[in-house]
Amino acid sequence: MDLVVIGLGYVGLPLVREACRAGLRVAGLDRDARVVAGLKAGLSHIDDVSPAEIEEMLETGFVPSLQEDVLDGARTVVICVPTPLSPEGGPDLTAVRGASETVARHLEPGALVVLESTTYPGTTEEVVRPILETSGLVAGEEFHLAFSPERIDPGNPVYGVRNTPKIVGGLSAACASAASAFYGKFVERVVLARGTREAEMAKLLENTYRHVNIALVNEMAVFCNELGIDLWDAIDCAATKPFGFQAFRPGPGVGGHCIPIDPNYLSYKVRSLGYPFRFVELAQEINDRMPRYVAERAQLLLNREGRALKGAKVLLLGVTYKADIADQRESPARPVARRLARLGADLSFHDPFVESWDVDGTAVPNAGGDLRAALEAADLAIVLADHAAYDAATLTRHAPLLFDTRGRTRNTPADTVELL
Repeated sequence: MDLVVIGLGYVGLPLVREACRAGLRVAGLDRDARVVAGLKAGLSHIDDVSPAEIEEMLETGFVPSLQEDVLDGARTVVICVPTPLSPEGGPDLTAVRGASETVARHLEPGALVVLESTTYPGTTEEVVRPILETSGLVAGEEFHLAFSPERIDPGNPVYGVRNTPKIVGGLSAACASAASAFYGKFVERVVLARGTREAEMAKLLENTYRHVNIALVNEMAVFCNELGIDLWDAIDCAATKPFGFQAFRPGPGVGGHCIPIDPNYLSYKVRSLGYPFRFVELAQEINDRMPRYVAERAQLLLNREGRALKGAKVLLLGVTYKADIADQRESPARPVARRLARLGADLSFHDPFVESWDVDGTAVPNAGGDLRAALEAADLAIVLADHAAYDAATLTRHAPLLFDTRGRTRNTPADTVELL
């Protein structure tokens, strides 16, 4: 194979698609038998790759596999496995180590190995390299090793693998050149970092920047409510400045893999030097408390209307972590629901992308596909994900009481609506 991708999830599968389109012979290795069986049957398990695209990939010769011998003779191997948080707050590198050990058993001279999994600076050189060298081959001399951070934005209709600049950091200049040549076959622009550590840091810098700025507007939302200031309008006004400002908007918390998790990798590395990374830790604290704040605001809103939260019918609108996708990873909807349930709310949910949903193993009733009926039956509706289906007119017309944490109705004021 020209390429074997280890990990066929939100990062690996779009990479496979673009490589197949470029005419490369591609195989994929995954531990999940259901994922592999589904792909062989032409089914997709992620939002950004359609079943039709899976069929096209299979027609070009794409081989999804559970067997590691698919790595035999591979010219390039890209590792796209998960790196969740460990109990200590750093990245859990179990999957990265396992994938590296698998590659080492099949590594051949001249091959290129690229790590795309997000992690702390130094992982490629300090963790992956020694494992790969158990093959008897020397990195930078007998095989190429590089790090290239994934930049997948699930549900983004504009930017994907092909037209998002690809950062590449090689263990050596030759490694960087090999990785650049590989990605250049199907990515429009390749950006060379000074080395693997700089490429690893670039990914964490991107997500820490977002994490801190989201925390800033989330904290401003709390005190602007107390001051009677429309923060959404203030942000819209500030965003008219053509330089020196980028708009971030508040919400019920942060979700997905990147924002709530990745900055902790950097904080973990900084703590290993003997001091805290205060920006990241403070941002984490602020963003983590937003679900509780949303529940408290919901309770106050019902109290204002002469209702108790206990026993009230509360409809949660959108339980995915971002708009118009089915991805629920680290969705703030769960901690919001958990808090509301503890306070006695009678919960239900509506989400055009989710059939069933549970919180801590307890199923939350689906209000059904009729959004208007669901709104009218609720004592309070809370917008948690800004799906396009939740248009302002429908929400304001049919919800007896609405708490909008995503600003869907900010340009459609109504007495029955309160913004975060």
